[in-house]
Amino acid sequence: MDNAYVTTPFGRRSMSLGMLASQQLAENIEPGTTRNKWKLFRAICEARPALGVTDRALTVLDALLTFYPADELSEERGLIVFPSNAQLSIRARGMTPATLRRHLAGLVDAGLIVRKDSANGKRYARRGRAGEVEEAFGFSLAPLLARAAEIEALAAQAVADREQLRITKQRLTICRRDIAKLIAAAIDEGVRGEWERITLMFRSMTVRLPRAPGIEQLVSALDEMELLREEIVNQLETNTKAQKIDSNESHFERHKQNSNPDSIYESEPCSGNEQGAKLAAGIGQQSEPMPAGNKLSISSGDAGAGEKRTRRQKMPTGEGGTLKSFPLGLVLQACPQISDYGPGGQIANWRDLMTAAVVVRSMLGVSPSAYEAACEAMGPENAATVTACILERGGHINSAGGYLRDLTRRTEAGEFAIGPMLMSLVRANSPVGRKVG
Repeated sequence: MDNAYVTTPFGRRSMSLGMLASQQLAENIEPGTTRNKWKLFRAICEARPALGVTDRALTVLDALLTFYPADELSEERGLIVFPSNAQLSIRARGMTPATLRRHLAGLVDAGLIVRKDSANGKRYARRGRAGEVEEAFGFSLAPLLARAAEIEALAAQAVADREQLRITKQRLTICRRDIAKLIAAAIDEGVRGEWERITLMFRSMTVRLPRAPGIEQLVSALDEMELLREEIVNQLETNTKAQKIDSNESHFERHKQNSNPDSIYESEPCSGNEQGAKLAAGIGQQSEPMPAGNKLSISSGDAGAGEKRTRRQKMPTGEGGTLKSFPLGLVLQACPQISDYGPGGQIANWRDLMTAAVVVRSMLGVSPSAYEAACEAMGPENAATVTACILERGGHINSAGGYLRDLTRRTEAGEFAIGPMLMSLVRANSPVGRKVG
């Protein structure tokens, strides 16, 4: 074989272990292995960053391949090319000799070619009487053939990564467009909501993106923006549903008067003797039992009070309509600790979450009256969700009962939305959020 022995470089160029490894690799070509030199060169261009070569070095490799007489690289035909520097410079688009030598050294260091220098450093071929090449000195292309499978795999991975980057950029662009236009539509239509805060959050996400983001940065930004888009859509859907409910009063009344056998009001009777009531009294909140008859029905002897309670049931968030329940999966993602208090240490449905919230409510020292008020204002599912959020942020809240009463008052005034609280916890519990924190 042309490369059946180790050769050291001519002149002042030193030998390295990397060169020795490349020469040994070039000797281990599977018998019968061939590759189209231009298809292999295309794969090298695709895998260039992984191979650690520059685009100018690939220009020199392209020029070297033009001196190989056949299109198929094959060990049987020989793998050494021996152009002079002058001819190589011409085919390398007029590259200067010093630049040419630098990039040839780069190709050697990258393990794509191997030097086979003659005694005097000249490049030539010694031919037999029949004209066939018996021995040649120059640059061996054997490493290209030996590493063909590796190069093709690197090229395929580079193409896949580039496609993933393109798709992620497209999805991020669409998501950004959706958020911007939905916010504009909400403001133009006068929809109630914290649109100024949401706009500032959106701008912050956009500004954090670097000029040339990598795939990990794009995926992280896309996750955040998709959550923000979901929050915006939920608020807009809540507003739309509230308008439909107001336009169909009779249907609204029937919906509100349906009984719920699994209601928290029945499973958690109000008692002023519980630990939560005492804690609420200690922070200035008077905890009083609520008579069972006032929970969902109107006393015939007090029409005025009954009318007030009916209005409260219709509009638990003041003038802004009812709060929208978020998907259970999103709640559990934002508040994983609540699962420990569910039946059997897990939560499979909303009923399990509400059962766990009752346990957590007592553990946090929230009085039954404070929790019932939250259920009336927010709805049982949302009250359980807020309780899970308070548990998750327990280290930052001094009085869980006082905090829940404050959120209840804000809900009745139409000033509170659960979405931002959930999104904040989702980010805090994500791997990226934990790393930043």
